[in-house]
This record gives sequence, C-alpha cells and structure tokens, in this order.
Amino acid sequence: MELLLTNKKIIKNSLDIPKQELKDFLDSKVIQYNTLEFIDSDPIQIPHQFETKEDIEIAGFLTATIAWGNRKSIINNANKMMQLMGFAPYEFVLHHSEKDLSRLDSFVHRTFNGEDFKNFIKNLRRIYSNYGSLENVFKNFSNTHGLQTGIHHFKKVFFEDQENSRSTKHISDPLKNSAAKRINMFLRWMVRKDEIGVDFGKWESISTSQLSCPLDVHSGNVARKLGLLKRKQNDAKALAELDDALRNFDPNDPVKYDFALFGLGVFEKF
Repeated sequence: MELLLTNKKIIKNSLDIPKQELKDFLDSKVIQYNTLEFIDSDPIQIPHQFETKEDIEIAGFLTATIAWGNRKSIINNANKMMQLMGFAPYEFVLHHSEKDLSRLDSFVHRTFNGEDFKNFIKNLRRIYSNYGSLENVFKNFSNTHGLQTGIHHFKKVFFEDQENSRSTKHISDPLKNSAAKRINMFLRWMVRKDEIGVDFGKWESISTSQLSCPLDVHSGNVARKLGLLKRKQNDAKALAELDDALRNFDPNDPVKYDFALFGLGVFEKF
C-alpha cells in the first residue's frame, strides 16, 4: 500500500487520521529504523559484543540499568563496565573475588556508582546460582497480560533482604506507578524475535506479545502527538494506555513500534 502520510500531515491532523493510515505510517517507520544501522548509535551495541546467552543477558541488563541521560555517555560508561569485567561478564559474575570487585569502586554513571555496581554483581551471582538465568526469574512471575507484574517480582528477588540498599532505586517498580523504561527496554532486547537482528530473541519462555514499549520523554511526546496517548505523565498508567494502542496495531509484536516512536522523536525531532 502506498504510504499516504507525511510527518507534517501527521502533526496537523493526528487526531483525525484513520487507524489503518496511522498504522501504515508507523509500520513504515519501523522498517526505516529497525535496521542493523540502528545498533551503531544505540546502547544495544554493548550486548552485541557478545555471543553467549549469559554474556548477552548480563551485558544487556547492566547497560539498560544505566541507560538514562546522554546516549554517548551511556555507551561509553557501559563499555567501561565491560572493560572492568575483562569483557567476560558471565565469568566475572560467577567467579569474581573481593579483589576483583575493588576494581569497580571508581565506576560512576550519574547516580549509579561503584557501590551499586558491586551490589549488582553480587546479586547477579546469587541469581545465576539459584535460578540459572535472568530469564528464569522473569518467566516464574510473568503472565499473559504483560510483564509489569513480573518486573515487580524480579526486583523483589534481585534485592532479596536488601530493601534498604541504596541500589534498589536503580530498578523501577511498575506497581509503584513507574513506567520502568529501562527494564522494559532490556526485556525488548532479550525477548523480541527480530528477523533483522537488532533485538536478540534469546528468551524463548516469554512471548513478544507480553512486552511493553520503553516509555520515555521521546516516545511519550511522539505518542501524544499521534493521539496514541492522552495521559501527560510518563508513568505506569500512561504505559498501559500506550500498550493498548500499540497492541491494537499489532497484538503479536506491539513493542516493534518503539523503533518508530523513538526514531521519530530522536532522529527526526518529530
């Protein structure tokens, strides 16, 4: 079908555009931005340095954890994380010594510091020792309605007996009305089956249909301009509203539209 919309027409008439025409527009933007070239400017390039599931999981999780602020800074500091772990994240998590952990003291990305980094590594070792993978924790608490309850329970498991740790703030809780942008982005990376090869699709036990869009200032602003989102705050209620709209376009792969919303917001200044 010939694409009938332009960005200019969308902005002017977003509330009056037929659903199918808006879907066609967003589908075209998914095709435009869901490409291997996307990796070069995105934090997802960090886990793409690795081949095994465990290395990809850990590199992706740590990268997503610090994924706020300037994208160049995120990528540089995530690379620094990998360097401090000898570019062998799974090996480091399982077999680190106290001396190894001391190397992490100097790390800092905004409010995520060396203490947080060490705490995350220790908790990851407990997770892999007790559950075998991050995937196994999420699948135990996921349901057909989505992964937001699973994120809540994952946080409880990850910070077991550490409710007062300063590090708990670095994993958001959807049940406390957070949009949980970073952890939803990590889940997109791990779960989404992407024929192009941007997302990894390593987690077979969770369906792509359960994923939620990583809602941030860029995707939120674009979604509002397109009439997909009315709520002004980027919180859990807004995420549920956006999820409903995107699932109407593609119930099997709703989170693919993250590429469209993000690309329109960041690259096109929509």
